[in-house]
Amino acid sequence: MKKFEVACMPGDGIGVEVVPEAMRVLEAVAKIHGGLMFSFDTFYWNCDYYVQHGRMMPEDGLDRLSQYDSVFLGAIGDVTKVPDHISVWESILTIRREFEQALNIRPAKIIQGVHSPLVNPKDFDLIVVRENSEGEYSTVGGKMYRGKDEIAVQNNFFSRRAMSEAMHYAFDLAKKRKGHVTSATKSNGIYHSMPFWDEVFQEVSTDYPHIQTDSQHIDALVAFFVTDPSRFDVIVASNLFGDILTDLGAGIMGSVGIAPAANINLNGKYPSMFEPVHGSAPDIAGKGIANPIGQIWTAKLMLDHFGETELGDLVMDAIEKVIQSGRTTKDIGGTLSTKEVTVEILSELNNY
Repeated sequence: MKKFEVACMPGDGIGVEVVPEAMRVLEAVAKIHGGLMFSFDTFYWNCDYYVQHGRMMPEDGLDRLSQYDSVFLGAIGDVTKVPDHISVWESILTIRREFEQALNIRPAKIIQGVHSPLVNPKDFDLIVVRENSEGEYSTVGGKMYRGKDEIAVQNNFFSRRAMSEAMHYAFDLAKKRKGHVTSATKSNGIYHSMPFWDEVFQEVSTDYPHIQTDSQHIDALVAFFVTDPSRFDVIVASNLFGDILTDLGAGIMGSVGIAPAANINLNGKYPSMFEPVHGSAPDIAGKGIANPIGQIWTAKLMLDHFGETELGDLVMDAIEKVIQSGRTTKDIGGTLSTKEVTVEILSELNNY
């Protein structure tokens, strides 16, 4: 019996509603496999915890999470209780950095049944590989002076090691897909870091002579995401550029509520973390109408990471069948509740 131990952090808002639904799906695919088992421990370390304890997780929180095979996160954030720069930096970003989760992976694709806002989206199917540990999301910098002379300095930092890891991962991924990698850059406007990024990209590309490449300035790249996303296969980007592109990717799919993400540890020292893109969505929290598909698709990414790609494909197939038949939540044109959508996905899985 193969067993995976998963630390579940439902978090805030709709996270507490969608994480249990995805856990039900994982338990269902484990039964289909027969020789697979999931063990879940749930940690309610969120903004309510901060209000009670003055911190987003206990002092030994990272040590406890490090004992698991993966972290399965719902959503973090409730600005009525904790400012975002505290809740995010003391939870998600701390986990990403302390667990050396060097890459953030986010797919976006056309799914029949989800209305894309694009007039002619074609059948795009792309993945953004985002460097997840440094770049523009640095704490290096500070503020000086007060009043009209006040200034803020924010330093970005880029290492050859981190860039190379992200780029090699992107090229290896492209070998399994359509064989094309696009680099997101801005070397015509950012003087030091982006020419360095371009230089490393060219060096890495020589290791993959059969993979086609191109390099796009980020402003043009986001335009192409809107006008012709089907031209892309794998995109590799810095922390900030990747963050922007992936939210746009969710938008052109037609709903941020279905978009998944994975934070990948490459060295095996710590668990990877899996979280949907949608956030805590406080406007619909507690109403039972949150779309669970983003969390369930995220579970599919976790299955892939565990090497259970066939089971991951079953989950994705069930998701697409449910969406195509209109058995969904209101945000993508259906009438079902959060739990009812999960029931429909489980029903599809039972057919296998």
